[in-house]
Amino acid sequence: MRTPCLRSSRAHCNILHIVKENGNRVSGDAPLVQLIGSIQARSGDLAASEAKVVELLLADPLFVGASTTAQVAARAGVSPPSVIRAARAIGFSGFTELKIEIARARGTTRFFAPPDVLTAGATTAAVLEASIRAGTDALTALGGALELSALDQAVSTIHHARQVIAFGAGPSATVAADAVFRLRAVGVTTIGIPDHLSAMIATRLLGPGDAVIAVSSTGRTSTTLAIADAASSAGASLIAVTNQYGTPLATLANIALVVGGAPLPAQMAAAGSRLAQLVVIDALVAALALRDPERSGRAERAGIDLPDIG
Repeated sequence: MRTPCLRSSRAHCNILHIVKENGNRVSGDAPLVQLIGSIQARSGDLAASEAKVVELLLADPLFVGASTTAQVAARAGVSPPSVIRAARAIGFSGFTELKIEIARARGTTRFFAPPDVLTAGATTAAVLEASIRAGTDALTALGGALELSALDQAVSTIHHARQVIAFGAGPSATVAADAVFRLRAVGVTTIGIPDHLSAMIATRLLGPGDAVIAVSSTGRTSTTLAIADAASSAGASLIAVTNQYGTPLATLANIALVVGGAPLPAQMAAAGSRLAQLVVIDALVAALALRDPERSGRAERAGIDLPDIG
């Protein structure tokens, strides 16, 4: 039975189902995982026929890399022009360039069978191995998804911001909380407000020169989108930390820090996404500390000899 999907598009639901059913056929192969992660990041807003091609690509990249346009179209159940449009929709000039990139990423490395979905009878060793693999794949895919120009822009925006509000709902709240602590540690005035209504009021009181970091793996969480919309309406800069381009949050944001993510089993998808998002926060903070060592030094001295109240 398929898990109910809350996305607005049936195509999005189908891609998620393929990911959950097939896992990651290229786990352990860093260049190809990066490529698949990049493709996954750009598959958030596709027409139904294009989504079918991407479903096939995520489920069996080896077949796509070794097949003709007609063969891919026949297996995906679409027309050959849809294959070409799908390749262009995820950032390639056409199907030929997609095949070249798959071949380049493969090199002489092996392809792996998809991991088994963990069941109630899974051993502790199997759970640990799956968790390690999920984290490794998510971090590897990050290198193929995150745009360095966007990261540079985010660093500059936060460096010049008067204040920053970080918000996330559900599992994303932990990433937002980490961003608050880490940014404060390098001297950035940062506010974390877990309560949605309080965060809405605070965000509406922002203005140009302020910034909001909105964290949402799906890019469609209603409360986070409301905060993001309030930030944009107030004139603040909106930085999104999310998994895909083309989602409502990524589209609304001034800067989208997209982590991508290779397809993972359902039990590990959220954990892998969170790890990748935390690494983005780490990179953001490190870059800020290097850009403004004086402010970072002041923040470090402010934290000396604080009592341990844990």
